[in-house]
Amino acid sequence: MAEQNREAMETQQDLREILRVRRDKLKALQDAGMDPFEQTYFQVSHHAQEIKDTFDALEGTEVTVAGRLMSKRGMGKVSFCDMQDRTGRIQLYARKDEMDEEVYNRFKKYDIGDIVGVRGEVFRTQRGEMSVRTKDITLLSKSLLPLPEKFHGLTDKELRYRQRYVDLIMNPESRRNFEIRTRFIQHVRAYLDKRGYLEVETPVLNTISGGATARPFITHHNALDIDMYMRIATELNLKRLIVGGFERVYEIGRIFRNEGMDTRHNPEFTTIELYEAYTDFHGMMDIAEGILSSAAKEILGSYQVQWQGVDIDLTPGWPRLTMADAVKQYVGVDFMAISDDNEAVAAAKAKGVDMDGVEQTWGRALYECFDQKVEEHLIQPTFITMYPVEVSPLTKRSPSDHRLTERFEFFVNHSEFGNAFSELNDPIDQRSRFEHEIALREAGDDEAGMMDEDFITALEYGMPPTGGMGIGIARCVMLLTNSDSIRDVILFPTMKPID
Repeated sequence: MAEQNREAMETQQDLREILRVRRDKLKALQDAGMDPFEQTYFQVSHHAQEIKDTFDALEGTEVTVAGRLMSKRGMGKVSFCDMQDRTGRIQLYARKDEMDEEVYNRFKKYDIGDIVGVRGEVFRTQRGEMSVRTKDITLLSKSLLPLPEKFHGLTDKELRYRQRYVDLIMNPESRRNFEIRTRFIQHVRAYLDKRGYLEVETPVLNTISGGATARPFITHHNALDIDMYMRIATELNLKRLIVGGFERVYEIGRIFRNEGMDTRHNPEFTTIELYEAYTDFHGMMDIAEGILSSAAKEILGSYQVQWQGVDIDLTPGWPRLTMADAVKQYVGVDFMAISDDNEAVAAAKAKGVDMDGVEQTWGRALYECFDQKVEEHLIQPTFITMYPVEVSPLTKRSPSDHRLTERFEFFVNHSEFGNAFSELNDPIDQRSRFEHEIALREAGDDEAGMMDEDFITALEYGMPPTGGMGIGIARCVMLLTNSDSIRDVILFPTMKPID
């Protein structure tokens, strides 16, 4: 312990010395009338990867590049640096006798982390390294804090999440994750736009928390003097638009749920919700499969991906199982042969399913069997269909069995990726479902839904048969980037404040 304390004190002393030296360098520049923070513009003609990709065409031509110094070598009469921009790194080669002497001498005092603008000639060194032979270099911004030690980078995961800006500088895989996230969202937009969907925006603040079962965040609107809820779903407003005649709509929107945090959940996250008139949940299955499989092919170049140590095959043609068939296959209970609530609950308990704290009904017993005993078996992409009414308050009942609804979720590596319905468009049934949710809330379930009278009114005007679906953006990006934690694919995840 004493040795650790001594090392920590020495590290702090070293850091204080680095901070002092860097600030002294800044002051010297400012005193000389060369304050880097007064720089406002530098024209960039090329980026690092562009130079490498088109080297044969660019060799011998003059370029201007800009970025962050990531390493320095030499520093006598010849210096080598690695400069990093948004596309990658390129080597800078500087010779004292090929530059203005004062510019070169100032350059020797630059620190790793400084941001520079460079004018020079594209060439290849004797060792074959594609480089820029520096003619002039300008300090555009001074780094007053040192970057993490170059061989280890920023390895503390919590620090990476808290200081994402440093993580992005030091870890190319983090930058790649977020580039893939952006490409995935662009892909979703293009996929739906091509199919005639209209992208819309709906309110984040609502007077009623609805559209899903979750505990909302509550805030107060001062001018109206009312409490408001940050949305837990975009669903109800999008279905209002279906009533209004927009037959295909979607929203890529931020959702807020006042729930726990773990490797798969963050209290604010992004979903894509879409609704299409005159189709059902089968149509939504086709779209879900199409979005994720085509994204993998377009972004990664293959339907084959690896996630959490498992090889996943996203080739279209995913299996589709009813929940009852899945439970029968993996648990050995045939719920379709059971009609009595008590018998169903007893059958679930006999298989070790915990039924405490939930409704003692046939549908709830079926769902808990699936949730507790089946999900872990769903490794390859699989659609699970026909959910019980008790867990599907906004879903159309199955015409063949009113205990079930035309709903599906799809799973990859025992993780749920999306949720879809043949949307309930019967206002009378919808009202009774809301009333059931209210009863649950009054019994102490603060995640139960609320009555939305205006939504009932909208349905009373008539909503066509409609298929709807919600997909979590982060979960899809986790799959495409082989990330273990949702925090690896959210730029600024929610973190507990440091005391």
